[in-house]
Amino acid sequence: MSFLHTVVSFLVALGVLIVVHEFGHYLAARLCNVKVLRFSVGFGHPLVLRRLGRDATEWVVAAIPFGGYVKMLDERETPVAPEDLPRAFNRQSVGRRFLIVVAGPLFNFLFAIAVYAGLYLHGMPEARPVLAAPAAGTAADDAGFRAGDTVRAVDGGAIATWQELRWRVIQGALQQEALRIEVQSVSGSVSGHVLDLRGFRSEDVESDAMERIGLRLFRPPLDPVLGRVVAGSAAERAGLREGDRVLEAEGRPVATWEALVRLVRERPERTVALKVERDGVVRAVDVLPDAVSEAGQRIGRIGAAPQIPPAHAERILVQVSYGPGESLARAVAKTWDISIFSLKMLGRMLLGEVSWKHLSGPVTIADYAGQSAQMGWLSYATFLALISISLGVLNLLPIPLLDGGHLMYYALETIKGSPVSERAIELGQRVGLALLLVMMAFAFYNDLNRLFSG
Repeated sequence: MSFLHTVVSFLVALGVLIVVHEFGHYLAARLCNVKVLRFSVGFGHPLVLRRLGRDATEWVVAAIPFGGYVKMLDERETPVAPEDLPRAFNRQSVGRRFLIVVAGPLFNFLFAIAVYAGLYLHGMPEARPVLAAPAAGTAADDAGFRAGDTVRAVDGGAIATWQELRWRVIQGALQQEALRIEVQSVSGSVSGHVLDLRGFRSEDVESDAMERIGLRLFRPPLDPVLGRVVAGSAAERAGLREGDRVLEAEGRPVATWEALVRLVRERPERTVALKVERDGVVRAVDVLPDAVSEAGQRIGRIGAAPQIPPAHAERILVQVSYGPGESLARAVAKTWDISIFSLKMLGRMLLGEVSWKHLSGPVTIADYAGQSAQMGWLSYATFLALISISLGVLNLLPIPLLDGGHLMYYALETIKGSPVSERAIELGQRVGLALLLVMMAFAFYNDLNRLFSG
């Protein structure tokens, strides 16, 4: 994965999410007849500026892409002509100001709901929650799980895919719960197991939590034949194609796809000499695996998926899709679950119950943006929805300088019957700035730590 690909994917993601958030503010302001002076994507020097509409609103793309803003007419910032006073933001009722401010985060949640609903409606092949044999001594082994068990439910909630299982187990691990998991064995019998995660350390989520717990995805042995080559990947750059059978890697025979994956993972940014068979002809191919960070380790990846025979596909994959109504309901539920989970984790970070290592900054987000974009538009759309929820939750925190801080002021104004004093707002902004700087420092430290430690 090239650096340029990562940067472009990151900037596109930022642009989309900033526009969504700020358009919420803009639309609410227009509905409340507040005059909007500028809609800016980014900060600093304008790179593109257009004046449109009866109010000659400035539409700007600025040089620093980390954020954006909607500037409204306000007597506290600039003199206002008498005829425009009714359209000044500070002259609006508390309810209208509250609506304008909350509309930004609300649009982030609505965007995520729309994306998830579209994905549920479109449908996609996902891995069935079929378990491989758990490693000895793990929580899953102690709970009695066996190879071939298919997970049906967790704490009474139906589970249809591996991703759903992983999300629910990670939640349980971080919240140190004991999960009741219902499975169906290979013979068809149904049984229940208690997965005790009450002693699970939150720091271990930074690594491969499912592996540590002992829940591993069942993978039937596959031939080392390429089924899909990701556009722009190391495999494509090396000239590998769908249908190529890998015979040797670094002079060693390759019998299974898993053996090829293990060798590639061990050689990030180190050339792997392959012998592949294509149309009956054996040829030598040198591939340079991209280096990516996974579970706290630096690994190699070439961007190719195995060819899965129809018999295996039916066993390990399921096509998940729903009707319009259920898609929307599931999207709302998923957005709500992720939002509440994010708030719980932030609270536990503040209490010292969860490591601050889980806080990510722009470097990590850019890395995930590039990886998800390389995996296809479905993965990239899912990434955008998740980051949009995170942005919405962050902005609703009652921290001055964020939307949540303004909402806190409006709530106090409603209670006391008069606006919060300018002195109190100024002090709040200083405190808010300090808190944000501390959070940013932690996020950048974690980014750099991941970058240099792999």
